[in-house]
Amino acid sequence: MRIAKYLVETDSTPTVGLVNDGRIVPLGSGATFLSDLLQSPDLEVRIRELSERSGAEIPLERVRLLAPLDAHEVWGAGVTYERSKVARQEESEQGGSFYDLVYRAERPELFFKATPSRVVGPGVPIRVRADTRWCVPEPELALVLTPDLRLVGYTVGNDVSARDIEGENPLYLPQAKVYDASCALGPWITLASAMPPIKQVEIRLTIERHQSTIFEGRTSLERMARRFEDLIGWLGRDNQFPSGVILLTGTGIVPPDEFSLREGDLVRIDIDGIGSLVNPATQSKAYV
Repeated sequence: MRIAKYLVETDSTPTVGLVNDGRIVPLGSGATFLSDLLQSPDLEVRIRELSERSGAEIPLERVRLLAPLDAHEVWGAGVTYERSKVARQEESEQGGSFYDLVYRAERPELFFKATPSRVVGPGVPIRVRADTRWCVPEPELALVLTPDLRLVGYTVGNDVSARDIEGENPLYLPQAKVYDASCALGPWITLASAMPPIKQVEIRLTIERHQSTIFEGRTSLERMARRFEDLIGWLGRDNQFPSGVILLTGTGIVPPDEFSLREGDLVRIDIDGIGSLVNPATQSKAYV
């Protein structure tokens, strides 16, 4: 079961719908509807009730999919794959040893990633910072959590990062990670009960430039060094999330050091059980 947030041409109010076989069934609309729906005690039953009551269907090609969040904060977990640890060590002359310690420590690296205004949905450009020379996409599975930190679903996340800024000094991590259009989410949320066994889920990254593939990579969630339950438990310590929270779980796919995103590159992330999140890249300050 998958739910999406979207707009139709005739209405500027975001709507939430049930995605099924290339069509979408409207469930309800409003600024907080998705958050409220996700908090339902029996989410699947509530979705079925709303879809049966709706009776309407819209072809997916007639709607504009939005990032699947309302007022959610977005957080990230770092160094959860060995490949990520090695990449951090390679990019950082001064702080390389820190990342080995974090990889092995009980406490994970958790950082604030984005407010909703800094998140883009499917098809909307992700941005390369104006002051970076080394910017990469980071394909990640994103956990969708309720205010009481129940894991109710999953979506695809792109934790766009400026590796040169991050590598210059570990204290520059927020500047490397948090800026306008530095995060993409979508295309929808797959409910937890509808996902395949997590250890069998594969993540794939494809980057195109001038309509030619310039990078491909893949990894499996089986390679993660952290359990979801542990990441969620640490995130919830001394934190409250009134609208819920999206938690990016780290990347296991890192393009080669000579690669950096350019204007017009097309980034595609595929995750089994969810689907594809596709975003062009831009170096412009203008974004939507």
